[in-house]
Amino acid sequence: MAPLGLMETELPSFIPDTDNTDDLRRAFGQFGTGVTLVTTQTAVGPLGMTANSFSSVSLDPALVLWSAACSSKRHDIFAEATQFCIHILGSDQIDIANHFALRGDGFDEHDWVAGPNGAPTMRGCLATFHCDTHAIYPAGDHSIIVGKVTQAAVHSTQRDGLMFDRGRFGRFRADQ
Repeated sequence: MAPLGLMETELPSFIPDTDNTDDLRRAFGQFGTGVTLVTTQTAVGPLGMTANSFSSVSLDPALVLWSAACSSKRHDIFAEATQFCIHILGSDQIDIANHFALRGDGFDEHDWVAGPNGAPTMRGCLATFHCDTHAIYPAGDHSIIVGKVTQAAVHSTQRDGLMFDRGRFGRFRADQ
């Protein structure tokens, strides 16, 4: 067993620095995550945002969370939304992830319907969670948005999920 400390293939450790977040972003990127699309209905129409910060929180009550960057032009709208929908994207939905990572509008390019809480609901996702906003917590340069799930659905168990790892999209495939 190798002694603790710097391994031949490791980069030196670092102290996170607000002037240079590249090293911390690279370290965070070593943890692969699923990819979601969060949508809400606004006074001017539907709005979406790609997020890989989704997590289940509680079964009773049914709670989930996701994080929105405060620097995002869409942050305030999502932070003020009373209802939203989280979509778990399949590996064949990279186009949706890319579209809503860059812009929040353009729903006419995608197949969607109004969900039970009014939030846009994309067809063809692996699962959807319609939520009422339960709480919002400031967290550094992000806001943690907690949703109470009012309706959920599994739409497909036969497709691979879309993953985000080291700044790249890909798919998860089980070894067994």
